[in-house]
Amino acid sequence: MSPAVPTPSAAEKQALAWTHTARFLTTASQLDQLPVNELPEIAFVGRSNAGKSTAINMLAQQKRLAFASKTPGRTQHINLFEVGPKDAPDALFADLPGYGYAAVERSAKLRWQQVMADYLEVRRSLSGVVVMIDSRLGFTELDKQLLAFVAPRVGTGEVKLLVLLTKADKLNRKEADAALRAATEVLGQLATDDADVGITLFSALSKKGVGDAAQTLYQWAHPLSPA
Repeated sequence: MSPAVPTPSAAEKQALAWTHTARFLTTASQLDQLPVNELPEIAFVGRSNAGKSTAINMLAQQKRLAFASKTPGRTQHINLFEVGPKDAPDALFADLPGYGYAAVERSAKLRWQQVMADYLEVRRSLSGVVVMIDSRLGFTELDKQLLAFVAPRVGTGEVKLLVLLTKADKLNRKEADAALRAATEVLGQLATDDADVGITLFSALSKKGVGDAAQTLYQWAHPLSPA
């Protein structure tokens, strides 16, 4: 018999109803092509095969909002999505290109590494970063390099950070605990009094962590709302 699925709390239902409103706004290949806005912007980043597009689609309850190509490394644009009421959006999701796929041409890799670094370091409206880490692999050197780009802003509290340990359905309890410990150790370097850093086991298949992630993002965009 399958274990009973816990009933979502009111806060979780509210957060999921909010993430479900995500809709495409625009796409850009350079930072100067992105619109200037005053809305909090939440960026999703991760290796090409870490499940980033699948996670975005699960949070939005839309199968193809973020295009999940069968060929990793294909997406080479920043895609923006509005979230919230259609007549008054209150946040943006930014889907950044996956990184680290070996088949991508070196010149394209270098260009996108620079675009992503610039985005994470200087994008004024950036208020949160969601990093997708394959729970079976943990943080690779490329993942750690990405953390280094955003670490100064996370340390001051300017930008919040959530790590989703994806594909958690493939881990048993012992492996999941080990993945959490390893991720916590890596993120220890970001620990300051001002830093807002979280870690959640996540599975689009079993829906583990989806509600928790949605609540975190909702609170980022609505900091004055009750938890």
